Amino acid sequence: MKTFLKVFGGLFAVVLVLLLVVVGWLTTTKPARRSASAERIEATPARLARGEYLVHHAADCLGCHSDHLLTYGFPIKPGTEGQGGFAFGKDFGIPGLVTARNITPDPETGLGQWSDGEIMRAIREGVDRNDQALFPMMPYPHLREMSDDDVQAVVVYLRSMKPLRNAVAPRQLEFPVNLVVRMMPKPLDGPVRAPDRKDTVAYGRYLTRIGGCHDCHTPHEENGGAIDAKSFSGGWEMKGPWGRNITPNLTSAPGTFMHSASKKQFIARFHAYATMNALNAPPAAKGRNTVMPWIPFSQMTDEDLGAIYDYLKTVPPMGKPHNAFPDA
Repeated sequence: MKTFLKVFGGLFAVVLVLLLVVVGWLTTTKPARRSASAERIEATPARLARGEYLVHHAADCLGCHSDHLLTYGFPIKPGTEGQGGFAFGKDFGIPGLVTARNITPDPETGLGQWSDGEIMRAIREGVDRNDQALFPMMPYPHLREMSDDDVQAVVVYLRSMKPLRNAVAPRQLEFPVNLVVRMMPKPLDGPVRAPDRKDTVAYGRYLTRIGGCHDCHTPHEENGGAIDAKSFSGGWEMKGPWGRNITPNLTSAPGTFMHSASKKQFIARFHAYATMNALNAPPAAKGRNTVMPWIPFSQMTDEDLGAIYDYLKTVPPMGKPHNAFPDA
């Protein structure tokens, strides 16, 4: 018995030492990264226009990085565009609390002191200017597909925004996620080009990644990760100040909108909100508010919305329809 206890005690000590070594390594290690580009992006009118379209509409960057009103569609509160502060917690499957950062050019609390290369690296590779890993609530695993031209346009537009001084709460992640997150970033290994817009399926896929469609309309595991094998089949419960939504199934499974909708109907569904804004959005009926960004997406072009439709029609049908408003 004494021999057994000695052997067991020895093995336990070895395991404990190894565990402490691993934890110590994770505590001090930096994420995989490359040096931020030293390039300075020229602010051309074309880049500024494209960046505005992406930030306000196609990529909906401001949807996370602004404050909101509780009227229908959860519109952005005027005057808070880009100031950050929106908190993502347990309702979003976050093991702790992650607060959207201030992305205005404010030099103290925003991006005013960041270089262009540092901003681009954060967007697509998940590493901030201090070489710290971002939590992938900032969807850099998908935004790494954003083309060089588009990310440059985003940076140009962010530089043009009104600086808003707004210090946001620091990130608070539970153990061991606070250590594992350091291993999540992955450096780009070369130039990134957008698909040819003439290939509407490929371009539609591109838009669903940089616009967050895949993340929201894919079911998630308990730890928050999207289940890629069930892409676009919906069913993710999203809870927040607007209430509770279950994301719809965007595949062509029987009973879903995509099963029977024409491209014209799909585009019209978005453009139906084209005249709605933060000032005229009506109160939402009980249980029927939505976090779906109808207002920003309503200003997307027919070409882009049509490409998304073309791509979604190629996604294998799976799953079932979901009730988007379970508390109505």
